[in-house]
Amino acid sequence: MSLNVDSAEMAFTFKGGMLPMTIMELSSADPESIRRQLAGKLTQSPAFFQHTPVVLSVEKLGEPHLALERICAVCRDHKLLPVAVRGGPEPVKQSAWALGLGWFPPADAGRARTLESVDGAGQKPSGTTEPELAPALGTAGNGTRLYRGTVRSGQQVSAADGDLVVIGAVNAGAEVLAAGSIHVYGALRGRALAGIHGNTAAGVYCRELHAELLSVAGNYKRLEDIDSRLLGAPAEVRFVDEQLEILSLT
Repeated sequence: MSLNVDSAEMAFTFKGGMLPMTIMELSSADPESIRRQLAGKLTQSPAFFQHTPVVLSVEKLGEPHLALERICAVCRDHKLLPVAVRGGPEPVKQSAWALGLGWFPPADAGRARTLESVDGAGQKPSGTTEPELAPALGTAGNGTRLYRGTVRSGQQVSAADGDLVVIGAVNAGAEVLAAGSIHVYGALRGRALAGIHGNTAAGVYCRELHAELLSVAGNYKRLEDIDSRLLGAPAEVRFVDEQLEILSLT
């Protein structure tokens, strides 16, 4: 007796989404050099090295044959979890797959893509699911998206082409993303990722800072890295001198 798939209980669904991910950009292919630098970083920021998933970017190396397995072992020794490789020629891609890692094309190849994947005709592929957006999400012009209300835990709100303005709060476990800046007219307790396409001029602005994670152009700080004197107050987050700077707005 055949089973009607439509009536069967579904075991999973595929959903599109953007998760905060650390890029480990390699400028050396020497595993021991990487080990020495990671050991120094571990003493500076032990909280960061807590099974953090990383993407190994090899775009600057230009070497067809890397000791990828050894590099991954060095990362795991320091409690980093390599999940994918970005860039590199065909042998690097094959090595990544052989090690059970994903592979991404170089950053320049994917920079023109928005948060939503499209097929050659400009249509969303069948079977994809958009992140949940409340009806209060609107357009304010110039690519700016306006969201009125609270962004709930587990919800993701994004502005793929400009700034995101949230007239409300962002709860813990929620995520807001924007190609430009993020403005939260309430408490920011979840994750805020600005400049997701590499815009270092973007920033994050909120009335009450409690963020789990802050990111501008892929550079980020976690809650434990934020000066406790800045928590609970209006704040500005911007990218200055190759690092995130958090300023009080009071």
